[in-house]
Amino acid sequence: MQLDQVKAIITGGASGLGHAVAQKLIASGAQVALFDVNEEKGHAAAAALGTKASFQRTDVTSEEGVAANVAAARDAMGGLNVVVNCAGILGAGRVLGKEGPMPLSTFASTVMVNLVGSFNVAKAAASLMQGNATGEDGERGVIVNTASVAAYEGQIGQAAYSASKGGIVGMTLPMARELARFGIRVATIAPGIFWTPMVDNMPPLVQESLSASIPFPSRLGKPEEFADTVAFILTNIYINGETIRLDGAVRLAAK
Repeated sequence: MQLDQVKAIITGGASGLGHAVAQKLIASGAQVALFDVNEEKGHAAAAALGTKASFQRTDVTSEEGVAANVAAARDAMGGLNVVVNCAGILGAGRVLGKEGPMPLSTFASTVMVNLVGSFNVAKAAASLMQGNATGEDGERGVIVNTASVAAYEGQIGQAAYSASKGGIVGMTLPMARELARFGIRVATIAPGIFWTPMVDNMPPLVQESLSASIPFPSRLGKPEEFADTVAFILTNIYINGETIRLDGAVRLAAK
């Protein structure tokens, strides 16, 4: 798939990794629809990206809302052939914290947004993509999900987050196998520690410690490096059913 032919929905597109993806695709001639719960940031991000970008306030856990917004985005762009799922929450907390066991709602909401939300958008988009005209090798669309290295080496306090991201890794291959008959590819990126709004708010000493923990290059990942990886997946048709770690060889310690 050529990037200038991309018509993409990007969840979490108002900031962080999702916004970097939107910038990359727009610069390459694509059209994007940003899905985010932050209405103010979403409208501002779409305006800054120009006429090839739009914004729709979207709760990725709402089945009816997502289906309606995906269809509206498809109609506005004159097609839909890419989804990049970047929407997510941290859901940090210990199973047994100082104030007692983790509330089940904390675990459930983390899994709902990160895992169920990604599935929800993916299946709504795939339902429309299956009707696309075929491109090279019969390709009709691409779904890129975002996991995390925490899916493999979750730290203390990340039980909910790691479970949600592990679920994304786990559904990548079976979803790719199922959607293969429609010419829809599915791949996942598992980023390490990246510069995001969350990291920006950390004290400098914490930022330096995080950077020092990464073997090489010994720094935090840049959002544009994540965006470059998305672009690579979109343009390389043989990437399918795979999770790519993007982490500078970091392996998370227990805490």
